[in-house]
Amino acid sequence: MTHEMIWLDEGLVPADDATVPVSDHGLTVGDGVFETMKLVDGRPFALRRHLARLRRSAEGLGLDPGRSDDQLAAAVAAVVGANDLATGRVRLTVTGGPGPYGSERGTGAATLIVAAGPLAPAAADVDVVTVPWRRNEHGAVAGLKTTSYAENVVALAEARRRGAGEAILANTAGQLCEGTGTNVFLVYDGAPMTPTLASGCLAGVTRQLVLEAVPDIVELDVPLERLAMADEAFLTSSTRDVQAIRAVDGVVLPACPGPWTQRAAAAFAALAAEDLDP
Repeated sequence: MTHEMIWLDEGLVPADDATVPVSDHGLTVGDGVFETMKLVDGRPFALRRHLARLRRSAEGLGLDPGRSDDQLAAAVAAVVGANDLATGRVRLTVTGGPGPYGSERGTGAATLIVAAGPLAPAAADVDVVTVPWRRNEHGAVAGLKTTSYAENVVALAEARRRGAGEAILANTAGQLCEGTGTNVFLVYDGAPMTPTLASGCLAGVTRQLVLEAVPDIVELDVPLERLAMADEAFLTSSTRDVQAIRAVDGVVLPACPGPWTQRAAAAFAALAAEDLDP
C-alpha cells in the first residue's frame, strides 16, 4: 500500500489518480526494472548504489530510463517529502512504456513510477525452505533486477504453504543461488561464504555492503544441500537487513544467530547509522 502521493513520469500525483496505459510493457510482459530502498531518518539508504544497479539492470534489458541519476534521485526525494516519511520503503520502477501486445518494445518514452509506504521491521530470524525450481544463471536477465517476478511469487507462495518465510533456489548446476528477494550467506566448517555472482544471484546492495564491512567472507559457489549442513546462515536484503536463518527445510541450524551473523548484523547496523549515499 502506497502513501497518498506518488511520482508518475514527470511529477507528483495523488496515488488514487495515477494511471498508466493498459499497453504499458511493464504490465503486459514484465518489461521493466526496479529498486526498493529503505528509509532511514527520512533518507533512502544507499541511494546512489541502488541507482547504479537500476541503470545496470536497465542496460541489460536495453531499456533507456530517459532520466539522469540526479533526476531519479529528485523524484525519490519529492515522494519522500510529499508523504512526510521518516521510515518505510521507497520503490522506484522504470518500465518500457506503452508498446505492442507482445515482446516487441514500443518507441515511446519509458514509464517512471516512484511510490513509498510503510515497512514493518523484519523478524530477528526466519525459517527457509528449498524449492525445486532453478535459476538460470545463463539466461538473458540473470543477475538483473527486473519486474518479471512471477517465478519469485510462485516460489515464495510455496515457502508460505510450507510454513517458511523465504524460498531458496539453486541454479541449473545445482549450486546455491539466492532467495526470492534475498542473498544467502552461510558458515560451513567455520568458514563464512556467499554464492558468487556467477551463480546467477542478484548483486544485492546489502550483500555488497556486508562483504565490504566483513572482508573475511568469501564468495564461493557451493552445492544447495550444504545450506542445511551449515553451522549458521543468514539472509540479506534492503528490507530485511541481516536476518538469521533458524532452520532449513525443517533442519534447525546449530547457531541462530551465530557469531558471524552477529558480526555481519553489527557491521551493517553501523553503516545504516551513517549518512550513506556513496
